[in-house]
Amino acid sequence: MSRIRIVVADQAEAVFYDAASLTAPPTEVARIADAAAHLHDREFSSDRPGRGHAKGRGTRHAFGGENDPRQQEAVRFARRIARRLDEARRKDEYEDLILVAGPPFLGLVRQELSGPTRARVRHEIRKDLVHSPAASLRGLLPAISEA
Repeated sequence: MSRIRIVVADQAEAVFYDAASLTAPPTEVARIADAAAHLHDREFSSDRPGRGHAKGRGTRHAFGGENDPRQQEAVRFARRIARRLDEARRKDEYEDLILVAGPPFLGLVRQELSGPTRARVRHEIRKDLVHSPAASLRGLLPAISEA
């Protein structure tokens, strides 16, 4: 019997499910949230670069590139999800991994996965389903086995 871990995530929340097979109903085993994802832009600390003057020209320019704090927070949350998956893999909690997230966040999570955990990814679903009921997720899983 295969043990499948399914992660449904967006930039603010991740839900972890386990299923015995693609046709079995998924069971929620964990949920994590990133409170900072709900902050307004003005509540993030400013990471804007300093400004300076070009010597002899009188023009101003920024030092370095501007860093988007919301994007940085999304990367931190993706890293948190990846660490959780790495830990579960080391404990042998799952054999196969299915990632479900909108395309931009799915790419962030994929980048943060370690090599051994990435090797267990069997399928990726590029949809934001974190606020959908588990039944809608179950409807997508049999389609994976047919693909």
